[in-house]
Amino acid sequence: MKNFMQIGEVVSLAAPRDVTSGEGMLVGKVFGIAVHDAASGAPVEVQRRGVYTHAKTSAQAWAVGAAVYWDNTNFVFTTTSSGNTLVGAALAAAVNPSATGTVLLDGTVR
Repeated sequence: MKNFMQIGEVVSLAAPRDVTSGEGMLVGKVFGIAVHDAASGAPVEVQRRGVYTHAKTSAQAWAVGAAVYWDNTNFVFTTTSSGNTLVGAALAAAVNPSATGTVLLDGTVR
């Protein structure tokens, strides 16, 4: 098929801010985890699917399977839907308080 470009699990985007490897980032409706460090505006490869441990809203308890959203103001995962972007689900329970959570990214553009 001559029009196929790539699978799309990892895509290159312009970093919306300075990011370090392992940080979440949102560009428009595309969310992913930075594969390497990048300065704001520089190209950065982002992984769109998979399981990650990442910073979360500390004052939340998570149940396995709970919908997880990206808070693009505080750059953390949250279970608060209002004003945030749905990116996946909790793959492990997390207590309140806790600094990190385990998230299964679904790679869906919403």
